[in-house]
Amino acid sequence: MDIRKAEMNELNAAVELAMHLWPDGERQERLDELKVLVTGPESVIFLAWDGEIPAAYAQCQLRHDYVEGCDSSPVGYLEGVYVEPAYRGSGLAAQMLEKCQQWSRERGCTEFASDCELENGASLRFHMKNGFEEAGRIICFVKKL
Repeated sequence: MDIRKAEMNELNAAVELAMHLWPDGERQERLDELKVLVTGPESVIFLAWDGEIPAAYAQCQLRHDYVEGCDSSPVGYLEGVYVEPAYRGSGLAAQMLEKCQQWSRERGCTEFASDCELENGASLRFHMKNGFEEAGRIICFVKKL
């Protein structure tokens, strides 16, 4: 498996995988977002390739705002990781996570964080298995004005 930073010519593959992870929203919006992330100095997208087949996606960014449970800034932040069903259970998600952590270390980060929805048990297990500690739980609210 070849895991590497996504390049502009690989955006279509990145968008397809990202749309599986975050199905809400339009494809063009996601494409526009990923163009910025691929070229930005404080973000990275990693793709895992099985030959010519895109197998996994990971998105990481530096966060300078307060990150729950962290004492430093910036913090490397795993925004999302997705592995195609045929490759799940192989440790690929953990390899993608390690690439993101290494990228963050290279940018001077001493802490790395992530989040998941309360009901996403698979994500919670993944995080705990890969050395994360729960920093807190929140319920978000919204109100129309």
